Order: sequence, then structure tokens, then C-alpha cells
Amino acid sequence: MTQQSLFAPDPNAATHKPGGNRPERLKLLIVVKAAPNPSQTYGETVCVAALRMDLEKSQWVRLYPINFRALDDPNAFRKYDIVSVDAKPAPADPRHESWRPIVSTLQKVGHLDGWTKRLPWVADHVEESMCSLLAAVRASPPARSLAAIRPRQIDGLDIEPHPGWTPDEQAKIDAYIQQEALFESGPRTALEAPRFKAWYRYRCHTRACKGHRQGVLDWEFVAHQRHLRAHDDTAAQQELRKRWLEEICAIDRDTVFFVGNQAKRQHVFSVLGAFYPRR
Repeated sequence: MTQQSLFAPDPNAATHKPGGNRPERLKLLIVVKAAPNPSQTYGETVCVAALRMDLEKSQWVRLYPINFRALDDPNAFRKYDIVSVDAKPAPADPRHESWRPIVSTLQKVGHLDGWTKRLPWVADHVEESMCSLLAAVRASPPARSLAAIRPRQIDGLDIEPHPGWTPDEQAKIDAYIQQEALFESGPRTALEAPRFKAWYRYRCHTRACKGHRQGVLDWEFVAHQRHLRAHDDTAAQQELRKRWLEEICAIDRDTVFFVGNQAKRQHVFSVLGAFYPRR
């Protein structure tokens, strides 16, 4: 992967969102669509991570909540799309990168096709110490909550059956289904729990790193499972491991993990997506 440019952001500096409730127009490169979570209001919500493209030095931005199921087709977007959207700093979320999008204002304005076009934007944010990110959050929260980490060594991918929604998550789904849908022509459908959950095990470039085990919350990981319905559990896990470990983390790939933490447990980071151009 290319070295950072002279205009690269300081990897140790947290983004500072403005105060107040005034919306701001953001131009963003979408790099992460996390797996959907149950929501009583929307049925399901998705967290999106992006790189801001309209500043001298690009910054991380988290957009939440987004209800992809309710988006009209012209507004739907995928990873590496360039979008423009009005958003407000998220007042209830202490993390500096968090914004609440005004979804009705979202416009897709472009797409970066292929690793060569995406690389200049992502390379400036790549760093090599997950240990340092965790230390900063523990020492002085809220520190940076989004990052792109290049592992020193990827040790494995653990896959287990998903236990299903927790009672609290199921209650949110049930409440959404039971709400009167005044403007909907058909019945509401419940968000299906994934078949499997997974964790990457890796070591970062910190000399004393003892290893990290982080849950995989990538939208595409859940979508891949749905294409394996005809496979039994053993065969499905083999296909998932082939794609998400043997291919994405292959020795000829310069694999980088997009990681993000939880608002209520800021020391807990998950792998939200992967960036894996050929070396």
C-alpha cells in the first residue's frame, strides 16, 4: 500500500464535530456498511462509516441511524459510493465522529470503482497499532472511535452459530411489527437474525501485542450467509472461511480492517469491514 501523503490527517488526533444542532452538508466516501441491528422505531438500523471528502484533510464520519429498508432505490447506496447528505452532530453520542443524517437529503453523486481509485483516500488513514487505539480510549474517552488497522499477522477466523436475538432485541422487533403502519401497503417484516457470528483473531504491529479478537459486523458477511441457505452448517462455514479468511486475508493481499467501537462500551472494537487490494 502507498505511503501517507503530505496532506494525511494525524492518525492520533480525534475528529472534533461542531457543537449545536445546525445541519451541515457532508460529501462522503462510504467505506463501511455494518450489519443491521433491531430497532423499535425503524425495524432495523445500520451504522455507516465514511471518509469526508470536502475538507483539506479527510476525516472519519459515522452516520447513524440509517434505515436502508425504507430508502427509495435512487437513494440506496453501497460501499465506495460518493454521497452528499445533510447531517447534524449527534448530541447523545459522545464519540467525535458521530453524526445523525437527514436521510431524505441524501444523494449519490459518484462511485470509486476498483482498488486503484479507492487507495489514495484510504491509504492516508491506515495505521498499524490497534493496541494504541485501545490505550487512548481507556485513558481518555472519547478518543478516536473509527480507524483502519493493518494487522501484522492474521491468526484465524472463529465462526459460531448465532444464538438469535436477545430478549431486548426481540422486544424491539415485536414492537415495530405491531405498530400501526398508516402509510404502508403491506405487512411489516421482522429482521432475521444471522445464521452465524464470527471473530477475527490478529496481532497488530505493537511489539508487545498479545493479540486481538474482534467481532465481524460487516453487512456483506451477513449477506453472504443468506446465499448459503442450501448448505448445511459445516459446508456454510467452510464457504465463509474460504471467502473471509483465505481470500480476503490471503498473503498476496494488503489487508486492512476498518474497526469501530460501541458508544456504551468504547473499549470494545469490532471489524466493520475490510480493505484488501493486491500487494
